[in-house]
Amino acid sequence: MLALLGFLMVAVFMYLIMSRRLSALVALIVVPVVFALISGFGTEIGDMMLAGIKKIAPTGIMLLFAILYFGVMMDAGLFDPLIKKIVKMVKGDPLKVIVGTAILATLVALDGDGTTTYMITVTAMLPLYRKLGIRPMILAVMPMLALGVMNMTPWGGPTARVMSVLHMDVSDIFVPVIPVMIGGIAWVMIVACILGKQERKRLGIMEIPDEDLQSLAGQEVAATDETAALKRPRLIWFNLLLTAALMVGLITSFLPLPTMFMLAFAIALFINYPKMQDQKERIAAHAANALATVSMVFAAGIFTGILTETKMIDAMASTLVSWIPDSLGSHMPLLVALTSMPFTYFMSNDAYYFGIVPILANAAAAYGIDPAEIGRASILGQPLHVLSPLFAAQYLLIGMVGVDYAETQKFILKWAFGTSIVMIALALLTGVISF
Repeated sequence: MLALLGFLMVAVFMYLIMSRRLSALVALIVVPVVFALISGFGTEIGDMMLAGIKKIAPTGIMLLFAILYFGVMMDAGLFDPLIKKIVKMVKGDPLKVIVGTAILATLVALDGDGTTTYMITVTAMLPLYRKLGIRPMILAVMPMLALGVMNMTPWGGPTARVMSVLHMDVSDIFVPVIPVMIGGIAWVMIVACILGKQERKRLGIMEIPDEDLQSLAGQEVAATDETAALKRPRLIWFNLLLTAALMVGLITSFLPLPTMFMLAFAIALFINYPKMQDQKERIAAHAANALATVSMVFAAGIFTGILTETKMIDAMASTLVSWIPDSLGSHMPLLVALTSMPFTYFMSNDAYYFGIVPILANAAAAYGIDPAEIGRASILGQPLHVLSPLFAAQYLLIGMVGVDYAETQKFILKWAFGTSIVMIALALLTGVISF
């Protein structure tokens, strides 16, 4: 019964947001509460909601200060030289702009953090999209696709969870998957070319004389700021070094992520805008974006809290595993790779990798299959995970770009599914997983 209610809760949630009957924020709060009441957990709902909020609180804090930090960097003009360089290279060609977006997102996503990837990519590219008239939806799609592949790095999260739960190291799980990831990135570039050609056909190429490129970039950058007085060109190297240090800290986990962003934001705000009034204005300028994103994160905490604390997630996992016929046991790696797409879409990475993957690995061992194969297969669905309503960073991306959540889901789903299928096929061909 719990499994049935869990599946029904997820289905109702997705229907309500995809049909636009409820906003994602409202649905994340209301739907799980209703189903918890139906399940007979009325007296425990408060504790369950609070448990979910506590678990996701560090993520919410990190997102809050990440938004403020990169907002200050944008105001100070850190990304202006990058934007000017990109403008000079693409020369008004929508195809080059979209491919450049994919390349930039892939490079930034090396740190494995969705928030950083989305903030930097959108900040750098949005002025170009607006100038050329490229559909903003594409600016949401390309970073998502790139992150879906790059999130498989050991410091991205999923691979670390797999190595932890299966007691394996990087050479067992990640290293064999590197060629598969390269293939996934190649697919992302193909998608960029497809969408780029469509936009080039629709918009044409804007002819911009070389001597006007730099001034055009400067105009576009300035248009995103309240006044040119916010720029801090003399501090660009300090801001760049501070951001680089932050990225190194993210990779090395020198400090917990929330505290690193809090510290970096405090330093950036004080150095770039030492006057108290300027600091207040910069915080207020980015408060609306921060509030919209963080409120969505804590709402997702309620959803996952109820799903976990009611044991619905455990019942759903056991039910799905029981559906695998014995005759398909020898094909477990492929089955895990295919089912990792819906699993990681509807569940948090913690729930899937700590709750389901060990069960699947144990079941596969009965058929003589190396648990490492199950671990590798389980991360191939990550391109779908970054679309999950439980993946907090996407709300930041959608808010920055200014697109609708449901429309984004509809537009990107086929491309993300294609990314996973390409990587699964490559994993089979290269022997990363067996059939």
